[in-house]
Amino acid sequence: MADDTHPEWRPETRAIRAGRRFNEDSLAPVLWPSTTYANRSVDEQFALATSAHPGRFYSRNGSPSVLELEDAVATLEGAEAALAFGSGMGAIASVVLTFCSTGDHLVAQASTFSVTNQLFTMLCPRLGIDVTFVDATDADAVRAAVRPGKTQLVFVESPANPGLDVVDLEAIGAITGPFTVCDSTFAPPPVQQTLSFGIDLVMHAVTKGLAGHNDAMAGVIAGERDLVEAVWGHHLIHGAVCSPFDAWNALRGIRTLHARIRQQSETALALATFLETHAAVARVSYPGLDSHPQRDVAKRQMTNGGTVLTFELAGGLDAGRAFVEGVELAQVAPSLGGPETLVVHPPTMTAATLRPDERAAMGIGEGMIRVSVGLEHADDVVADFRQSLDRLAP
Repeated sequence: MADDTHPEWRPETRAIRAGRRFNEDSLAPVLWPSTTYANRSVDEQFALATSAHPGRFYSRNGSPSVLELEDAVATLEGAEAALAFGSGMGAIASVVLTFCSTGDHLVAQASTFSVTNQLFTMLCPRLGIDVTFVDATDADAVRAAVRPGKTQLVFVESPANPGLDVVDLEAIGAITGPFTVCDSTFAPPPVQQTLSFGIDLVMHAVTKGLAGHNDAMAGVIAGERDLVEAVWGHHLIHGAVCSPFDAWNALRGIRTLHARIRQQSETALALATFLETHAAVARVSYPGLDSHPQRDVAKRQMTNGGTVLTFELAGGLDAGRAFVEGVELAQVAPSLGGPETLVVHPPTMTAATLRPDERAAMGIGEGMIRVSVGLEHADDVVADFRQSLDRLAP
């Protein structure tokens, strides 16, 4: 069966039919575990060795299973091409090292995933890459930070991890000079078509919502073919490649992506609405709420509020610890996007390696809770949060 998606098909249908380049008749994704493929002639070997992204040569260059995942992501993002990596951080690091060299400049959103922040604050300075951090919700500030002829990349997250700041992607995409990159892990294709706003490269931690089952470690970028192939050449050297097994699991997850995101987003809105009414909660951040500071932007570029929300407990650090230890249905785990509702207390988990002042600068309060909403019944999720919060109420 060929990868025969049609432009008139809706995204849900295309997710089912995309990523079948090497798949002749199996309905399920096919795993190609081989690392190496035999060549029929010297000419064939030469052609494969000198081509970008071959499918059957050596799996660091490309694998049928990985290429099918890339095809599916490119289809869902409306991109010319996509490239998969061994993790989301492998994707980000490869993009930075592709486009930035010693003496170059990069503009980065201040409120990013903690490990992304460490890449910009620890690795980039060692390589002589200058980084300017800005509040990316202020597009004028991003534009003002660009240094003509020096700035190679503008990097944003929308919604951002963990505070869920929403960036005006159309305004960022209109910036001329540097390439623009957006980590849209919190807004998969059913929620946000990032490239449609003029962004050059969209990135996802496939491990999260795209794969959706807590069993695939991978990252991906998508965009114009020339840009993607430029990154492919560097990721070939860095070795940050996606394994066929993880690609296979991720492609299986994409088949149910739209149905999962739809239910999870509906439950996330119900949970966020409840949390705004509870006395133990000081503040809720969810792009689907009218109280979100960038709600107007979110309505323009997102189909719904997504599957992740955060809230700040009035009781601070002690309340955050008590809440995550008090949930019964939700589970305490650092990832997101799977079928189970997960909670994390960033100050003691995902951002634990940052200093208190660094966390504060990124908007991470001592009582912050990040929630990845799963596929359980909404009433059960709300009831679980209520019973844990009731123990904290003054």
